[in-house]
Amino acid sequence: MLKDVTLGQYFPGNTVVHRLDPRTKLILVVVYIAALFVAEGLAGYLLVFIFLTAAYAAARIKPAVALKGLKPLLLIICLTGILNLFFTPGEPLAQFWGITITKEGVVSALFMVWRIMMLVTGTFLLTYTTSPIALTDGMERVLGPLRHLKVPVHELSMMMCIALRFIPTLIEETDKIISAQKARGADFESGNILRRVKALIPVLVPLFVSAFRRADELAVAMECRCYQGGKGRTRMRQLKYVRRDILALVLGLTLLAAVIVLRVLGF
Repeated sequence: MLKDVTLGQYFPGNTVVHRLDPRTKLILVVVYIAALFVAEGLAGYLLVFIFLTAAYAAARIKPAVALKGLKPLLLIICLTGILNLFFTPGEPLAQFWGITITKEGVVSALFMVWRIMMLVTGTFLLTYTTSPIALTDGMERVLGPLRHLKVPVHELSMMMCIALRFIPTLIEETDKIISAQKARGADFESGNILRRVKALIPVLVPLFVSAFRRADELAVAMECRCYQGGKGRTRMRQLKYVRRDILALVLGLTLLAAVIVLRVLGF
């Protein structure tokens, strides 16, 4: 299960999506999420799904990678679908054990599960196609106006991107610790919930020690390079908008406008 977590992973490439400005991709993610939550009918969801599929095809990311990233969230997705299925009022279809399944509940559950899956896979595409350094620069530039409100934009961007960068590392470290403990006879799959929780203690302790050690090493490395925050900091690569960025933004805004029109028309 741990190997299925793809959040924070970066797949290098030279596709159109990879070459987009990180600011463009951040804005497109916001526009995509807005369009996804505005969509109400089947036509709106299909339009967003087509946009997402085209983005993955343009980035040359296999659908299996996106589906693999959904596995750790499978419990949450199923729970959300069940809650919408059983607790949405409407025209009854079936009833058992005092629980009524309605026609509206089935439709709501299907659309909600579909929405969550598209939301997760759409946001994952940002980290799949953007390096941590580029993501830090883009986030800092997008949030730049908040500096006037005394918000430490650079530090926040750096913290968020370091956290994303270390997710795959910590997952790999956890998998190694679990394998080592199993080789010593540890059992993580049998017994009740309390016993399984206690069995995780030999995993959590070395994992936290390793995480703190990596954090300390990173802090020492940044201090040795005279890192003092964003003040006076320069960049080797300057972010510049080009034609493909403008076209991508126009396409994203067109998607949002089309979804709004479909919702107003009742589709």
